[in-house]
Amino acid sequence: MGTSSSLTLRIPLILLAIADLALLGMRLWPWPEVVNLPLNGATGIDPAVCLLAYIALIFWIGNTRSQSTKKVLSTGALLGVLGGLLLAGRVAYNAQPGIANAPQSGNVSMGLLLAAALVWGIAGFRGARTAGDASSGMLSAVWSAMTSGLFACAAVLVEMYMAAPVPETTDPWKLYEGLAIGNTATQALVQSLNMVTGFLLLCPLAGAALGLVFGLAGQSGKD
Repeated sequence: MGTSSSLTLRIPLILLAIADLALLGMRLWPWPEVVNLPLNGATGIDPAVCLLAYIALIFWIGNTRSQSTKKVLSTGALLGVLGGLLLAGRVAYNAQPGIANAPQSGNVSMGLLLAAALVWGIAGFRGARTAGDASSGMLSAVWSAMTSGLFACAAVLVEMYMAAPVPETTDPWKLYEGLAIGNTATQALVQSLNMVTGFLLLCPLAGAALGLVFGLAGQSGKD
């Protein structure tokens, strides 16, 4: 495997997605009780389905034989790590006790989010400059955003797992006893699960949009 192929981070990203899926599975144990979550269990099932889709897509896209595509993916992957660290920092920052009431908390959180989005745009620009077309720029940005999304999800899942470790009991009734929708613990769990799904779905969409805009600029610059 050449350097360009290895820098697409295909195998590390698949392993990260599997690790995310394992963390999610441990937090939602016992699995038959997931159906008690909102939307008939879709709140817990959706992030698992998204992670499985990520694994399949990463394996398929990252297995390309085209050297040009490998270079584009390499650009996206490396910048995606940076974007992922920014998103993970945002998750960690927002998880700090009392941070929601801090005067500048919203600005810091939004700043980290916009910085990650800018990284995906740069990936799109550089991808287009490398391959000479806007579609390659979009691919680079989407790959970058997917990489970042997995990092962000890992941060959310670790935070969720540490905040509410898996109970030792295997009794479903004791596990979910009293966890009505109005319960604080359930609200935190549902919010975290929705956040994971949001990162997995919205990051690639944002990456595609930014990749198109920045990719067109990169293509024009090369011309």
